[in-house]
Amino acid sequence: MNKRKNKSLNRRIISSSVSVIISLSLVLFVIGLLSLVLINAQKISNYVKENVGFSIMIKEKIKEIELLEFNKILDAEEFTKQTRFISKEEATNELELELGEDFVSFLGFNPIMASIDVKLNSQYANNDSLQAISEKIAKNDIVHEIYYQKDLIKKLNKNVKKLSAFLLSFSFILFFIAFALINNTIRLSVYSKRFIIRTMRLVGATNSFIQKPFLITGVYQGMCSALFAIFMLIGSIQLIQTETASILKINDLQIIGLVFIVLFLFGIILSGASTFFAVRKFIKLKESELYN
Repeated sequence: MNKRKNKSLNRRIISSSVSVIISLSLVLFVIGLLSLVLINAQKISNYVKENVGFSIMIKEKIKEIELLEFNKILDAEEFTKQTRFISKEEATNELELELGEDFVSFLGFNPIMASIDVKLNSQYANNDSLQAISEKIAKNDIVHEIYYQKDLIKKLNKNVKKLSAFLLSFSFILFFIAFALINNTIRLSVYSKRFIIRTMRLVGATNSFIQKPFLITGVYQGMCSALFAIFMLIGSIQLIQTETASILKINDLQIIGLVFIVLFLFGIILSGASTFFAVRKFIKLKESELYN
């Protein structure tokens, strides 16, 4: 009979520990994943901004050597991420494919101009910088017109700021939710052992003696949870790299290593601290409060 009770008790203890480890590892995984996203949020923002640019329409009958020289000047500018020269013929062919008809034959002349598409470095992707850049470039004799979408760039910068603020707010909210969830999970685990704590108290055990095995278990659970969370993060990083290789590159080993170390320490400290305060609370419980 006693053997059956012992087996049942052991199963409950193991089940309780497993539930704590699973809950803690999932929360740590979400925190770690969000940390990586926040750290790399600037890269995402830069990627979006660097796809913003403007088009420089080139005047007719410009010599090739002048075009090449102008293009080299553009490539050397600080604001330039990359340039692409689109000849008159290439632009005409692209427009004909879009329209599905030969508009040159219909009009009797070709209104399309050669152009240079310029992609900007992220810090210049705003209307003020673009205004100054366009005024500077427009002074060149071969430039006919400079075109960019002011409203689109304004909305883009506004949305990037909103997204950054949302991610930061969400991170703080998630942190507090995670702390409360981990703390409550551990307290429930300790609560199931309140009668054992009470028994140890009755036979004269000191507070430190009672807390020691629980703290060791708490630290062990924190270590296991952090390791599980780190392995899940490694898998997630591989998936992110596969699916968003052109947008987000999480390949900075120092940053990844730092996140893993912080996550490991955070798991141990949070689990240990929650266990310490939970055990201390139940040590002070009166006998009448054990059944509440």
